[in-house]
Amino acid sequence: MPIPPFVEDLRRHVGHALLWLPGVTAVVRRGAGPDTEVLLVRRADDGTWTPVTGIVDPGEEPAVAAAREALEEADVTIRVDRLARVGVTDEVAYPNGDRSVYLDLTFACTWLAGEARVADDESTDVRWCAPGDLDDVDPPLAAHMRARIDAALADEVAARFATG
Repeated sequence: MPIPPFVEDLRRHVGHALLWLPGVTAVVRRGAGPDTEVLLVRRADDGTWTPVTGIVDPGEEPAVAAAREALEEADVTIRVDRLARVGVTDEVAYPNGDRSVYLDLTFACTWLAGEARVADDESTDVRWCAPGDLDDVDPPLAAHMRARIDAALADEVAARFATG
């Protein structure tokens, strides 16, 4: 995965020390009712399927970051509808020794245009998946990614968040 330039700059000062970074997840839906599909990307770094994810740039609005990431990773234009979930990831240790924890803001989004495709080097495949088929994805979705998708697909107004 490419490292954003601002993170490279931070790493020059802090080395591999633990960084707290804001991240976004864009759960992109297409269709309605029984025809609803969710956009998944297959990550190039570990081969897992996830919704579109990314790091918020300094000064960037998180919803803008979600739309930017969807365009950069899958070449689709989306509407960000609502904040669906707020959570904190476990510590992530990268092969080079860098360590990060992410504040994840998951957004429920609607596909507007574009034929989903691999649009950068962060993924190796993209696909639309019916919600009922999410348990059949191989390799299986990680539980924390499934929780993000479930929150975005829920018919709720308020965001979900951990309280303890």
